[in-house]
Amino acid sequence: MSAHRAVLAATVILGIVSGCGSPPPTPPPAAATPGTAAPALPPGAGSRWVAVSLEQLPGWSADRSLEAWPALLKSCERPAPAWTAVCAEARRAVPADDAAARQWLAQRLQPYRVEAADGNAEGLLTGYFEPLVDASRVRRGAYQVALYQPPSDLATRKPYWTRQQLDTLPAAQASLRGRELAWVADPLDALLLQIQGSGRLRLQEPDGRVQTIRVAFAGHNDQPYGSVGRWLISQGELKADAASWPAIKDWARRHPRRVQEMLWQNPRVVFFREEPLPDPGVGPRGAQGVPLTPGRSIAVDPRSIPYGTPVWLDSTEPLSRTALQRLVMAQDTGSAITGAVRADYFWGWAEGAEAQAGRMKQPLRLWVLWPRSATAATR
Repeated sequence: MSAHRAVLAATVILGIVSGCGSPPPTPPPAAATPGTAAPALPPGAGSRWVAVSLEQLPGWSADRSLEAWPALLKSCERPAPAWTAVCAEARRAVPADDAAARQWLAQRLQPYRVEAADGNAEGLLTGYFEPLVDASRVRRGAYQVALYQPPSDLATRKPYWTRQQLDTLPAAQASLRGRELAWVADPLDALLLQIQGSGRLRLQEPDGRVQTIRVAFAGHNDQPYGSVGRWLISQGELKADAASWPAIKDWARRHPRRVQEMLWQNPRVVFFREEPLPDPGVGPRGAQGVPLTPGRSIAVDPRSIPYGTPVWLDSTEPLSRTALQRLVMAQDTGSAITGAVRADYFWGWAEGAEAQAGRMKQPLRLWVLWPRSATAATR
């Protein structure tokens, strides 16, 4: 999942001091006065931060905040200037439990409510995940749909061929010849990998061996993204309130002769590079350049929330009223994630991640946690 992730899953459907190992902290600067606006973000951000007290963060005292510590440390591998001192302390700290983690954070960070420029503090939360798809190194049997490395002339031809042209025009097809990275059996699996921007391939070798690798975003054809889900809705094939990735796949199974027509509604094609996967427990790298953590990483609009910022999220679980209130880290972005109160929640790669991500379209409120000593110039 990179900064160039084509779009995110929901758009497919529609569009830590006790126990601390560090020395006793220096008393922090005074907190900002609740209700006052933080210094403005850079021009064009279209958002504002309003200082609040920690008591105003819904569910703050109930979060298993220690679970977010590894994600915080990941972001501290590539800290922004405002975070240098805090990250140095975080690397030395060893919170004993959730309460100690929250106390550590509260001593150093000031919460701000994120609002749009017009004062609207309500937004949208969607979800994404890292797919796992069966594949083959060679074209054989059911594996007939190629995943491609970037063509050699991608940088010189703008925009590049559309999806339909790459499927039908000899000159366009020639540009991809020899660039095949792997083959999958289902064209919708290929589309899903392109939408998510990365994924895992479980390579089925002819001799029976199985190897799992990661494919990561390496470029796209500079064509606009088109939602196949939205197209199906416009065609009367799916109802808007019932559109989901499983529903799209079900439609494709029932209408095999129209699958190509559906795919061509999305002119954008994403190209991949292979990455080793020495530790299956490590997530893909987000736009910040650090591995994502399931349930603790989000994608944001970096014009509103800088990468590496801890964010308090207030939303609900997919298709329910169960509260989803937790500390997450802004570590990724995507072309569909625009605006102040907008986020995409990383569900990971385990069983159930696809289902949760594909049906997540929830109301959202956000608070950022920013170093108390930081100034606007360090953002």
